[in-house]
Amino acid sequence: MAIADVSNVDLADLISLKGRTAVVTGGAQGLGKAMARRLAEAGASVLIGDIKLEAAQAAAEELSRRYGGKVIATRLDVTDSASIGDAAALAEAEFGSIGIWVNNAGLYPNIRLLDMTDETWDQVMAVNLRGVFASCREAARRMIEAGRGGVLVNVVSTAGFAGVAPGVSAYVASKHGVRGLNRQLAIELAPHGIRVLGVAPTFCETEGNTAALAELPDSVRSEISATLTSRLGRVGVPDDIARVVLFAASDMALFMTGSKLLADAGEIA
Repeated sequence: MAIADVSNVDLADLISLKGRTAVVTGGAQGLGKAMARRLAEAGASVLIGDIKLEAAQAAAEELSRRYGGKVIATRLDVTDSASIGDAAALAEAEFGSIGIWVNNAGLYPNIRLLDMTDETWDQVMAVNLRGVFASCREAARRMIEAGRGGVLVNVVSTAGFAGVAPGVSAYVASKHGVRGLNRQLAIELAPHGIRVLGVAPTFCETEGNTAALAELPDSVRSEISATLTSRLGRVGVPDDIARVVLFAASDMALFMTGSKLLADAGEIA
């Protein structure tokens, strides 16, 4: 399936997601909620999947009121392939074929190597890496069956390019894995018109990240804070990342696949 030539398409139509269905995992708060908001604003019908059902429902209701579109919520556990399948089936039943799937759900525990248990390591991998694999598999199957192509957007993080700080070995390893998976899936799915893009945020002020930063030693936290605010003058906010996800999901990025978009304020430069 060849990617369309959109040279003569108006800019407003290139960024528009009207008529498309999007799924956002981990979309109840933070980065995921901001991503769902921008996708809904661009006209997509959005399913917010999150293990925190009440928070996901609240986010969906808020976005529906704000943009007047279709936004629904469901409990989604990305470590459970059946749960992923149920969410995908719900999205199709409510909105039609899935055109966009954003894998945002993740864990960020702060546990040093010598204190890391096998169980915690496996849990991080199950959410951050296997969950991305299983979600991409489910979404790709449905996109191929529909025959309309689509786009998978995976949150890679700048931790997929380098080490971060003491205590996040599992997270860093998982994100390096997602980065590799991204490249491979782009090769396998291109013949079906499915693009695969990674978005790599730096640290942003979210509920989860703020809690994780608070667990770090004072000296490490001060060093990180100073580094983050020294490039573009402030720490990132969720919408800084959501705008990049919108670009990746839209036809603005139609000729891109296998790439990682660094929303990093120059961290990896």
